[in-house]
Amino acid sequence: MTIADKLKELGYTTINESFCSKVQEWKSWHEGDVKGFHRYKIRNGSGIVRCKRYSLNMGKKVSEDWANLLMNERVEITLEGSKEQAFIDRVFEENNFRVKSNEMQEFAFALGTVAFIPRVVGMKATEKGPIPGSASGIIIDYVTVEHIWPLSWQNGVIIECAFDSIVTVDGEDYCYLQIHHKANGFYDIENRIYLYRNGNVDKEVSLSSVSGFETVPPVVHTGSEKRQFVIDRPNIANNLDYSIPLGIPVYANAIDNLKGVDVAFDSYVNEFILGKKRIMVKPAATKYIDGEPVFDPDDLSFYVLPEDISDDGAVITQIDMTLRTNEHTTGIQTQLNLLSSKCGFGETYYRFDGGNLTTATQVISENSTMFRTIKKHEIILEQAIKELCRIILQLGNIAMDARLNEDAKVTIDFDDSIIEDKTTERNNDRQDLASGIMNDWEYRMKWYNEDEMTAKKMLPRMEDMTDEEQDEVE
Repeated sequence: MTIADKLKELGYTTINESFCSKVQEWKSWHEGDVKGFHRYKIRNGSGIVRCKRYSLNMGKKVSEDWANLLMNERVEITLEGSKEQAFIDRVFEENNFRVKSNEMQEFAFALGTVAFIPRVVGMKATEKGPIPGSASGIIIDYVTVEHIWPLSWQNGVIIECAFDSIVTVDGEDYCYLQIHHKANGFYDIENRIYLYRNGNVDKEVSLSSVSGFETVPPVVHTGSEKRQFVIDRPNIANNLDYSIPLGIPVYANAIDNLKGVDVAFDSYVNEFILGKKRIMVKPAATKYIDGEPVFDPDDLSFYVLPEDISDDGAVITQIDMTLRTNEHTTGIQTQLNLLSSKCGFGETYYRFDGGNLTTATQVISENSTMFRTIKKHEIILEQAIKELCRIILQLGNIAMDARLNEDAKVTIDFDDSIIEDKTTERNNDRQDLASGIMNDWEYRMKWYNEDEMTAKKMLPRMEDMTDEEQDEVE
């Protein structure tokens, strides 16, 4: 049976499986190989020819560009409290979060939904709950929508959820099912493992019988009223199925535009293939003179006719078709403009120039479509990162006895360099600082991403450095 069927057998209700088939279609666009579109058949008059359509793979490009705009190396995650900051930094570094968060953002915009699931490792636990301070670390599982099964939700927020993963142990495939559900107001995490054969969930086996799962308890009572998983998705309404809490890709309503781009690009490439210069020759031209062939038989420019079919008596006829490059470039650009607009970039984000696909690099204005769309997507992403940090802090206290402030303020500073000229803004603030309009600690808070206490604490050091420089001058 399928995972959805297994969940129903366990008494849980999840999303309709028809949505899963739609996810597979979106995934094929991200991969750039859509069945029935990129591979197709045409009749040439004497038979059927199998063809492969050339593609710019804009499903991948659009998702990748949104990930780079939202979650890049310039995004700063700051926590109030040096101890809390150091703990989060260490967990993120151990889980390659800087790289994986960008990758998961791309998957979110390509497939609709992703999840981050922090879990402790090396923790001794019983059915009564985890033993405080017994864990050795925290691991973040990165999960895409194919493995996310919402069980209950309200106002689009997933309250209970199941996650599956297919693992291979000693040559045997298993389906590991982790179910986060509420019991008496507190979250329990139910762990189950099944044999997985031919894409179907088979009989359940004990966790202790599978290598690597011996210490995983069947049920963990977290004792927490807050969920221990984070859902991230684009800030776009799911018009495919309003009733479910999963998101849709940024190009979900632009499939026709993706097709339009590839049809235009395929025609562009074929224009060069079909328009290649040819020289048609009669059989008489293949005769040898003094033991040498008249032309190189390996030269692909020549095509020998089967018989003398020319009426004009010419032995050699040149075919040189005029390439319609300008028309194709215009056509591709039009399709890119439509796709760019439908995906929230505005109409001129992509440019097809000289056979190269480029993106706009100019600073965009605050009243542009792209600016508003970026800010809209940042709302959900900011909530997701803050929730992830708080779950990690909570796990650090429960499982590692880290004694952290779980209510520490979390600040996300997104990279707005494409939106505003940071250098100009910083110079303006320096002028305000020199004029006394801005306080020195306010300047540090803004440009060094410090909280007010830290910024004020750092100021005496700056004054000491200034005094030392003056002493050296004297």
